[in-house]
Amino acid sequence: MSIAERYKEIENRKNEAAKRCGRDPKEITLMAVTKTHTAAEINEAIDAGATDIGENRVQELLEKYDSVKTVRWHLIGHLQTNKVKNIIDKVVMIHSVDSLHLAEEINKRAAAAGIRMDILIEINSAMEATKSGIAAEELEKLVKVITTGLKNVRVCGIMCIPPMALEPEDARPYFKEAAELFAEMKTWDLPEENFAPTVLSMGMSGDFEVAVEEGSTIVRVGSSIFGPRNYR
Repeated sequence: MSIAERYKEIENRKNEAAKRCGRDPKEITLMAVTKTHTAAEINEAIDAGATDIGENRVQELLEKYDSVKTVRWHLIGHLQTNKVKNIIDKVVMIHSVDSLHLAEEINKRAAAAGIRMDILIEINSAMEATKSGIAAEELEKLVKVITTGLKNVRVCGIMCIPPMALEPEDARPYFKEAAELFAEMKTWDLPEENFAPTVLSMGMSGDFEVAVEEGSTIVRVGSSIFGPRNYR
């Protein structure tokens, strides 16, 4: 199958998962994750209908940026503070904020660029040492500090990555927990200009249908669209 055919197949599966649980498929964005894949491959996905691209690494994003057709770029991988300045004017959202220190740097660079950057707080669902993200119980405190103290970032929700699993159903408890946290987040009384909790980013190639069933608004799919990663 071509990239275009795989993209459309995943989009159809996403839409069917939404319908099964009574959701509007248009509420869920299919993000094409492009780690190690070329600008030409990304453009194939865009031609097939992809509107949002997720890149894990700043350097890769910069290398591909000028060769990719018009699209909404997201930074979804771990972000070092010294690299924020390189992507602040190129992405529409940063999914992987896991500290006040990083949020402060994003705020500083966004202010210099004259923009307000949309961010998600990354939750480390199982508190795995090899993954970034904060504990669920730390979320409210961090969000309150960011939204009341930083004027050039807007907290738009959360992103979570469950532990690697053999079966999609193994991820369901983690997705369910994240969805409950997201629902609680929506009740917080925080400054509207810096707080718009509308995004729950969860679900990847192996489990995105379960994520949709549990309330995800963005699923991040790479290998099922582009094939195995080509590490060079």
